[in-house]
Amino acid sequence: MFDTLQDRLSDVFKGLRSKGRLTEADIDATMREIRIALLEADVNLSVVKGFISAVKERCLGLELSKALNPTQQIIKIVDDELVGILGGETRNVRFSKRPPTVIMLAGLQGAGKTTLAGKLASWLREQKHAPLLVAADLQRPNAVGQLQIVGERAGVHVFAPQPGNGVGDPVQVARDSIEHARRRLYDVVIVDTAGRLGVDAELMQQAADIKEAVNPDEVLFVVDAMIGQDAVNTARAFNEGIGFDGVVLTKLDGDARGGAALSIARVIGKPIMFASNGEGLKDFDVFHPDRMASRILGMGDVLTLIEQAEKTFDADQSRAAAEKLMGKNKFGLQDFLSQMQQLRKMGPLSKILGMLPGAGQFKGAIDDIDEREIDRIEAIINSMTLKERDDVSILNGSRRSRIAKGAGVQVSDVNQLVNRFVEARKMMEKMASSMGGMGGGVPAGMPQGMPGALPGGRGPKRQPAKKQLKKGHKVSGNPAKRKQQEAQKALGLPPQVDVPQSMDDFQLPADLQKMFDQNK
Repeated sequence: MFDTLQDRLSDVFKGLRSKGRLTEADIDATMREIRIALLEADVNLSVVKGFISAVKERCLGLELSKALNPTQQIIKIVDDELVGILGGETRNVRFSKRPPTVIMLAGLQGAGKTTLAGKLASWLREQKHAPLLVAADLQRPNAVGQLQIVGERAGVHVFAPQPGNGVGDPVQVARDSIEHARRRLYDVVIVDTAGRLGVDAELMQQAADIKEAVNPDEVLFVVDAMIGQDAVNTARAFNEGIGFDGVVLTKLDGDARGGAALSIARVIGKPIMFASNGEGLKDFDVFHPDRMASRILGMGDVLTLIEQAEKTFDADQSRAAAEKLMGKNKFGLQDFLSQMQQLRKMGPLSKILGMLPGAGQFKGAIDDIDEREIDRIEAIINSMTLKERDDVSILNGSRRSRIAKGAGVQVSDVNQLVNRFVEARKMMEKMASSMGGMGGGVPAGMPQGMPGALPGGRGPKRQPAKKQLKKGHKVSGNPAKRKQQEAQKALGLPPQVDVPQSMDDFQLPADLQKMFDQNK
């Protein structure tokens, strides 16, 4: 949703990086470009004016930090102000001291309240709560049935005593749900109310009556982030009509300009609490203003990525795979398949890669990722026997032909996967080996005396350079080149790995540094 704004801001900051110092004219030009970028993203005009004024004032009165150059300081100021626009701090649900906690959902029809109710219930279950969904939308055709389906997918019970489709009293349903929750020991009640195609008196009165009947701890206004400036107007009308405590943004995965998300918290003065960015039950996150600002500025969202990985990845499997790469056992296709399947549980690969810092530079390549290619890889590996997955060297022509038929692909596809896997494994093993040497420690299972062993381990005696290098690798007559070869050997790197000519940028172990000093 924020791709256009992210691209524009990236271009603005890219033009500043070549400047050693910034003049007032540079700052004015930068603010003008940022203003245009925000207005094109459909951000509310009053929000843009306040934002530009605050950023400019801080930039002009800036005391230059020694740790940051002027461009970095402007980016930091813009980041701080974006966080302020988005609400400042993460706002969590206020749970009642006496259960059940009642959460009422309100908003226009089509904003995604019913689906959001299921996502919120699923999230609450992960937080060790026992939620109950309440079908209080009795006007929209099949709204009750939809909520029951969503509740079944989320593994959450639904209180639906009335059939809906224009039949029943939603206020009475909401009131009865509280007593039902107390009897059945549900500690959170989520009331899904009716929406309309526009703000009208009937909608407001019904929502106000339900609010009075259940006295909710939280009233959440659910808004479609793709409707632009109208989201602010609708939020203002709801806030004046019934009042709400927080905002939930839906459809953040859409291709709209995203101005509503940057406007609604500042204009209405209510925090954005949750964000929905997909159709799946897991496409739902607590809204963190600082992380969203970081995404907009193209700095990624590493914290969210780490949190999702911690939920998804099996620590024992990951540790075993790492040990295999470090040389304890051979890393096979089964290990690769397990890691890839865990990665896919986090969501589409394009979404995961988009959270990495600097991903905006490769947005085109990330958007072009074809998930079907991953499906083909899984099909090829699943068509192999366990022995073949563990040792791809046994894959002769007939085996590869059988695997290709089983996966519904060409033999060339199997060959390509195996060749790429073998090359990638070699590269990862070299990286693991060199990291073990540079870190000064010994990976699990590495014998003492191997490159990278701890100081004090019994390593081979120092010998002339000619005898240290493997057969077939000549010792250079150039002193600088020979010193590089010796450094490669000492660090545990193979001779073909390219190491910079100057080692001054590296923090070398004392013994190795002494060796260089003696050879000067």
